[in-house]
Amino acid sequence: MRFSVYQISRRGGREKNEDRMGYCYTRTSGLFALADGMGGHPEGEVASQMSLQMLATSFQREAKPQLRDPRRFLHDGIMAAHHQLLRYATERSLLDTPRTTMVACVLQQREAYWAHCGDSRLYLVRGNKLITRTRDHSYAELQETLSGVIPLGDKVNRNVLFTCLGSPGKPVIDIVGPMVMQPGDRFLLCSDGLWGSIDDETIASYLAGRPIIDAVPELVERALRVAGEKSDNVTVLSVEWEAAEDDDMASDTEADTLGNEMFASTIQAGGVNDDEDVLDDAEIERSIREINEAIQRSGSQRRT
Repeated sequence: MRFSVYQISRRGGREKNEDRMGYCYTRTSGLFALADGMGGHPEGEVASQMSLQMLATSFQREAKPQLRDPRRFLHDGIMAAHHQLLRYATERSLLDTPRTTMVACVLQQREAYWAHCGDSRLYLVRGNKLITRTRDHSYAELQETLSGVIPLGDKVNRNVLFTCLGSPGKPVIDIVGPMVMQPGDRFLLCSDGLWGSIDDETIASYLAGRPIIDAVPELVERALRVAGEKSDNVTVLSVEWEAAEDDDMASDTEADTLGNEMFASTIQAGGVNDDEDVLDDAEIERSIREINEAIQRSGSQRRT
């Protein structure tokens, strides 16, 4: 399996960055995920980090070297993250539960699957066309969807969600796939800090018009400029699909060099319950920068 990937997270005008993202892969399967810890509830950064870790742990356990049922994996992995947040709050006698949105994508062989809960989004661009994007679990998106069917009242706040991970009720998880991929397909996972400032057409045009290594940071900077001093955290993870294991193509990340039992990940593993294991904003940005620099060096070496 071969793909290019670029990820970036900026704090914007917030006191701290509660977004988390990362990816992990074997030789024939890849998991890409992003979570946005919710303000107004305690420890949003713990909720997003813990959710990614739970999903990554499930992937490492089940991808040998690929998932038997990617749809089931996404559902069960996201639900496991939800239950872990409830346990975390109970063990610490918190009055409220840490909460987060999540969007995750599995690329396996020549197929894509994705799932989301909340308003973190996935976009799929093929050529110069936006093929699809996830629909937010928000009252604003629901109102827009139903506006042509039934009369509705005043518009509601786009930030009000009717489901998320860590909420008292069972979360709503939308799952899509399998979708057959084509070389050059570009996936973008993002927090609402991006799409809240930039419309879908602009996001698609950036992805279609330039390499993701250029498009993604430019999109993030544009979102920060548009939002101004009160900008939300802006986090983006983008993947360009290049080939399955048996296709002969050069790429930036060649997962097929891994053995059947090998696993690679940029998602921090370990004890999210320990203070020393929770990354601060500077460490997150440094880690992301180091990963992206390594990807750029690797890609340059293969093209020479």
